[in-house]
Amino acid sequence: MTATDPTTATQSEAVRPHGALHGDVLDSLGARIVDGSLATGTVLTLEGIAREYAVSMSVAREAIRVLQSMSLVESRRRVGVTVQPREAWHVFDPRVIRWRLDGDDRSAQLLSLSELRSGFEPVAAALAASRATREQCSALAAAVSDMAVHGRTGDLDAYLVADVAFHRALLEASGNEMVRALGDVVAEVLAGRTHHDLMPARPKEVAIALHDDVARAIRNGDAATAERAMRAIIDEAAGAMREQFDDAD
Repeated sequence: MTATDPTTATQSEAVRPHGALHGDVLDSLGARIVDGSLATGTVLTLEGIAREYAVSMSVAREAIRVLQSMSLVESRRRVGVTVQPREAWHVFDPRVIRWRLDGDDRSAQLLSLSELRSGFEPVAAALAASRATREQCSALAAAVSDMAVHGRTGDLDAYLVADVAFHRALLEASGNEMVRALGDVVAEVLAGRTHHDLMPARPKEVAIALHDDVARAIRNGDAATAERAMRAIIDEAAGAMREQFDDAD
């Protein structure tokens, strides 16, 4: 963007809410950092950000504050705001995941996240088989029912809502607060598949059936079957993504 004087920036903020402007600046800077456009070691200034995005210093400062909370940047007096190496990033932050999925390393990020899921979701399913409440079992069953309906109609957005609801209910039912905290990570993986056209036009019946297997096994207190079916879900999703990547290539 071209440099803009403070008067123009003030007028811009009068048109758009502060939060919307902050979100725009945050998303743009975050995406540029994770895709390498703003390389490690690049030094930014609040004044430069305010000019580039035609926003006030307070909007620029808030965007940098959030990026610093993710360790994407580090702010030091007399130095400025320095872009940090990937090793420092909070890679579990849902926004970092979203920005990486929007970039060129989408396939590597999705497959990496699939490997992560294989480490905790099958365990969550096994735990849920002994800890899930009646209400949580009902939530799992309802989510599977919605997935089946929307899968038949090919409404991928509605299917995504139901799929996310299933996995959040599963992690909640594990009764483990650390596992439950990974719900946003799983939600971003599922959303990334849908929003970047990495889902089949109609979800595969085998995938829905596996979700039903997990829900039934949890309701029946069968930890081994729940764990096995959950692992099959992740393997099926990873295989489907590879197929989509191959087709795109």
